[in-house]
Amino acid sequence: MKRVALLGMPNTGKSTFFNRITGASSRTGNWPGVTVDLLGAKILLGRNMVEIVDLPGIYDLHGFSEDEQVVRHFLENNSVDLVLIILNTTQIERQLSLVMQARQLGLPAIVLLNMADEAKKFGITVDEKKLAEMLKLPVLSLSAKYGTGYKEAHQLLGRQLEQGSPVRLEYLREMLSQDDRLETEMDEVLKRTVEVPAQLSDNLTARLDSVLLHPWFGLPLFFLVMYLTFQAIFLFGKPLQDGVTWILDHFRQSALDPLLAHFPFIIKGLLLDGIYNGVGTVATFVPIIILFFLFMAIIEDTGYLSRAAFLMDALMSRLGLDGRGFVMLLMGFGCNVPALMGTRMMRTRSLRLLTMLVIPFSLCSARLQVFIFITAAIFPARSAPLVLFSLYLFSFATALLTAVLFKKHYANTEPFILEVPPYRFPTFRQMLLRGWHEVQHFLNRASKFIVAGVVLVWLLTHIPTDVPPASSHTLAGMIGNAFSPLLNPLGIDKALAIALIFGFVAKEIVIGSLAVIYGMQGKGLMSLMAHQLDWVQAYSFMLFTLIYTPCLSTVATLRSESKSNAFMMLSLAWSLGLAWLVSFVFYQGARALGY
Repeated sequence: MKRVALLGMPNTGKSTFFNRITGASSRTGNWPGVTVDLLGAKILLGRNMVEIVDLPGIYDLHGFSEDEQVVRHFLENNSVDLVLIILNTTQIERQLSLVMQARQLGLPAIVLLNMADEAKKFGITVDEKKLAEMLKLPVLSLSAKYGTGYKEAHQLLGRQLEQGSPVRLEYLREMLSQDDRLETEMDEVLKRTVEVPAQLSDNLTARLDSVLLHPWFGLPLFFLVMYLTFQAIFLFGKPLQDGVTWILDHFRQSALDPLLAHFPFIIKGLLLDGIYNGVGTVATFVPIIILFFLFMAIIEDTGYLSRAAFLMDALMSRLGLDGRGFVMLLMGFGCNVPALMGTRMMRTRSLRLLTMLVIPFSLCSARLQVFIFITAAIFPARSAPLVLFSLYLFSFATALLTAVLFKKHYANTEPFILEVPPYRFPTFRQMLLRGWHEVQHFLNRASKFIVAGVVLVWLLTHIPTDVPPASSHTLAGMIGNAFSPLLNPLGIDKALAIALIFGFVAKEIVIGSLAVIYGMQGKGLMSLMAHQLDWVQAYSFMLFTLIYTPCLSTVATLRSESKSNAFMMLSLAWSLGLAWLVSFVFYQGARALGY
């Protein structure tokens, strides 16, 4: 089987190209010589089954940041038949160096000039034929966003794979050990093939930036955009969530209850009150999670996220971080794991560690499910978005507090460099693909952590079998009683304590655990919790869930990325202690004020 590697600088549309050319067949895997998982996919090209590997975005094949090392180690240890080098045509003068380096290494390559539509709008013209002659490599323009040029790319890719042969690894290793300079030749190639106007003509970007990057109004506008995003998620997501709840309830009553009516009590309870209630309750939040990622995709792909990093850099630098740290925090809204892995772009270890220390405080999508459930159950509909927005503010506050307290221990001397792209609006296909990937992610976790978690919770709440389920005499009750002295001052009862314990494995299990513990799902569970908790207890529980130890996947990533058990333990101890302190101050303070 032939292997093709995608190579390019960050923000060139490489991931968009990979998603479009592979469809939904991508997977993560490991390769010899590489310590991290990379995204790969197998597709049929002509007569050949081809494995396509998406390498991290890098600026320099001769560089030594962690992402650059990943690419170098991949090329040194894995046979590659062809390299697709994807350039942003609007920034070709800064990105051609990567092509020159790949050519110098003797890598069989095709140069794909992406964002050809934007280049045309800016008045940038590239003589593809002359560029190909000078580089001695095939060159093709396309638009990964709109899909133009893909047919030609497929054909060119197939022809090159038929003609080419993989480069010898021994030769590649020898060449990578050298650090030759290519600036003179690159300047000559650019001078003879590329015409760039003295001033680019995207007046819309300039007008928008004059407002959105305003030194006084920029940050308030950003937080207003985020608040309106949460309002939209609740507005459109609540009816969808109610519809999924109705379908699940109807399916249980009309199909599952009659089907399992004659099963032994323990089997029926495990299947219905355990697995179905637990997983079903979590599943009702899938529409809202999809909406969340659709809206975040719009914010990210339009280029607004990069501008948020620019706006926050002055503040973040005072905290020992930089604008990239703020971007990683925002990435953590989706999942903490890729945000932690994204710190590889930072060259100094101290900056990486400080950024990794604050990322677990990001309100990830798994926590979002818990908070949407609690706010919908306890708080009026008109105040629910505000409650959720306040938790995002707490998320930022705890991250910034952590940075302030630890910045002297992890001093940062790395300069902040950021490329701000022009404004783009993602295509409908891109947004759908983003939502589908999140559904896949949920189903993957449901098949592992969530099912196993709710089954274990059900067993703990029903053993011994001769006592009332979920009572103080069950195993779950005993565990809850053991933690009561620690959690009672926070307003967290033993049922919530059990959910928190299992939430350490995966935060999605928290809702499923509550469904199992109370033996209800959907609106019935929400109604019961509304009677058992007041708003102070509910908010204290959400604060603790927000701040305390992240999920097991995040902990494992912290260990692998930091390569330090001590750092991992520091992160866990600090987040757990801070969660207890914040929840204690809030709960006791609210009670002292008479709430």
